[in-house]
Amino acid sequence: MSAAPLLLVINPGAGSTKLALYRGEALEREVRLDHRELSTRPAARCWDELPARLAAVQGFLDEAGVAGGGLGAVVGRGGLLPPVPAGTFAVDGAMLADLERAERGDHASNLGAPLASAVAALHGCPAFVVDPVAVDELEPAARLTGLAGVERRSFTHALNIRAVARRHAASAGRPLAELRLVVAHLGTGISLAALRGGRMIDVVNPQDEGPMSGDRAGAVPATALIDLCFAPGADRATLRRRLFGDGGLFGHLATRDVREAQRRAEAGDATAALLLEAMTLQVAKSIGALATVLDGRVDAVLLTGGLAHLAAVVEPIRRRVAFVAPVVVIPGEDEARALADGALRVLRGEEPALRYGELKR
Repeated sequence: MSAAPLLLVINPGAGSTKLALYRGEALEREVRLDHRELSTRPAARCWDELPARLAAVQGFLDEAGVAGGGLGAVVGRGGLLPPVPAGTFAVDGAMLADLERAERGDHASNLGAPLASAVAALHGCPAFVVDPVAVDELEPAARLTGLAGVERRSFTHALNIRAVARRHAASAGRPLAELRLVVAHLGTGISLAALRGGRMIDVVNPQDEGPMSGDRAGAVPATALIDLCFAPGADRATLRRRLFGDGGLFGHLATRDVREAQRRAEAGDATAALLLEAMTLQVAKSIGALATVLDGRVDAVLLTGGLAHLAAVVEPIRRRVAFVAPVVVIPGEDEARALADGALRVLRGEEPALRYGELKR
């Protein structure tokens, strides 16, 4: 039997790059590289950080003793692409061109594919991305709004949502395609999805709707947003920052840390306690709404993400949605493992690699 392939996982974030080496399914080495020096430079596009980040990745491989030709595949975090189906994509020129243009947003995750491609070229192996945030499997009715020409968008923590759905299906001994699930990713941002037939047929997109979180406002009344847009001194950048980055708990408590809000609530801070109640209530309402998408026939509600470690978050949600279906808590966000698993499914012939360029034709 041939040896399991050595996989490099690259997960770029704002100010850091997380790297991991997997021998098949076994983690051999991981590190978080700090790029604070990049964040101190004058405002520029994330794409401009590629040379510095690539050099840091190569330094990691040198320290690990991985010579040219030693990798079986490189897999990066998917970026802000146009809508795509779920799956593992082979990185191609069309994908790299779209990420460089960054028409859907300039974000560090856009660097996952070009970093993977550059390293893979040196090792003569394939480069992949897996389940990017732009995964869009919405049913037609889920896209429509009451405003002609404006459609709902699918932006979610698709990588983790789909990974925990697969994990739950395996533990239940059933194919994912047979299960009807509502999955809530509870982190700095909160997104949710209803899965049927293995597809995310409806979602709660944290850029446009849904629960407040540590620093995101979530759904805000439309009339209030109109007033904010036309308030004296208002501009696009300031309002976006207020909604995404300075919203949520931060806008009320000046902290993005839900654990800190919990400590304040336990110390008698009534405002912090009320905000935690509101946040968990909003998550529960979103779960209930997605349950209706599945006609009320839900096999399980899955709670995942970093906040799923906190009983103060999980238990109020469980109390409100236990009538929908059994609540299964799968805490954390093992993105590195999810990325490695996606590459392995292709390398083992369990699913084909999708071709981004072909989808655009």
